[in-house]
Amino acid sequence: MIKQFVFKNATVMGLGYIGLPTSVVMARAGLTVIGIDINKATIEAVNAGQCPIEEPELPEALAEMVGKGLFSADTKPTGSDIFLIAVPTPFTGGYKPDLSYVEAATQSIAPILEKGNLVIVESTIPVGTTEMVGRWIEALRPDLSCARRGSTAIPDILIAHCPERVLPGHMLKELVENDRVIGGLDGPSTEAGQAFYRTFVTGSCLGTDSRTAELCKLTENSFRDVNIAFANEMAEICDDFGIDVWELISLANQHPRVDILSPGPGVGGHCIAVDPWFIVASLGDKARLIREARWLNSGRPRQVVRKVLETVAEHRINSIGCFGLSYKPNVDDYRESPAIEITEYLSKELQLVGAGIDFRVVEPFISELPHELKHARGVRLTTIDEGLDADLLLMLVDHRVFHEIPASRRIGKKIIDTRGIWR
Repeated sequence: MIKQFVFKNATVMGLGYIGLPTSVVMARAGLTVIGIDINKATIEAVNAGQCPIEEPELPEALAEMVGKGLFSADTKPTGSDIFLIAVPTPFTGGYKPDLSYVEAATQSIAPILEKGNLVIVESTIPVGTTEMVGRWIEALRPDLSCARRGSTAIPDILIAHCPERVLPGHMLKELVENDRVIGGLDGPSTEAGQAFYRTFVTGSCLGTDSRTAELCKLTENSFRDVNIAFANEMAEICDDFGIDVWELISLANQHPRVDILSPGPGVGGHCIAVDPWFIVASLGDKARLIREARWLNSGRPRQVVRKVLETVAEHRINSIGCFGLSYKPNVDDYRESPAIEITEYLSKELQLVGAGIDFRVVEPFISELPHELKHARGVRLTTIDEGLDADLLLMLVDHRVFHEIPASRRIGKKIIDTRGIWR
């Protein structure tokens, strides 16, 4: 039965950085897709064929799919073959995972589920959450049976988890070409999930159980966080010894079995800066290395601020040019951005010491300051040229355009380069 499953339409819960491009890719494959979001401005933009997020090639693809009638948006879901949940999973106080968005999405689709439907959770979630989704559905729909871990009974509703693993700036390509891990609550759910993703994914669709799929995504991002933490710790050690950390890493990486990552001002984005906490919250002391790496990386912005304040105290600094605010280069994504944290904290510290410094922010991907900085005293958005005229240049995000700034424009400036591009 599962191998002959026919997918004609799909409903995507959440039209954010993952849900929106995923919807467009699915529509391109011939599915009729309805995207659901609580933001009415997003709904209006999508239905007008306008893209509310910055992503190469996505605006054109979205407009094409809307024009063909294969993709539309609404605030409430209707009947569908497949329901894909792609809502945020932030953490609350104490770094505990907040599953309220996943639960709300589940509650929204439960009344319209029909026997034979497939529910897929793409949101990054703690281990065991996919099973909770099944129990939430059964509590709301006692007339339906959901897939259960280890069960051999044939369920009414199939449920699986498939974590996203895409790089902003390359989403339309990676959503199709990257391998996917699909973990069902039972065998039929895994098979159905694999069959579904094969309709638009050219990479391998690897089947497993739901808990393994959940932990796979958390493991991938925790691995990166731990390795970034090592690079950041080496940067602090090099500061104490008066050593150029980038030269050190370049030399160490000549070893055939060493591949140290680059240090930076911290770790941002909704994945690496958040996902490791999901493991720590579940297992506590059994995740000691993961926890310490997270603490080290989350403390990096304060280290950068301390270095800036020391430079201001030692030299005659009247203005600072701060280059970059996004969490990574060449995108307009500011989620969990250490650059914003550094800028916000610096503005407060400089006020406390009465420095009265002109704080010039250079960020080519925005037209106005993010809400965290709109009321920060002395902080203003400027051009590259005006930023370069500042006494102290603070490099936080290595956008491509910043690489192109000639060295002659930086002569005579105090420079704090957290990305190593102006060495």
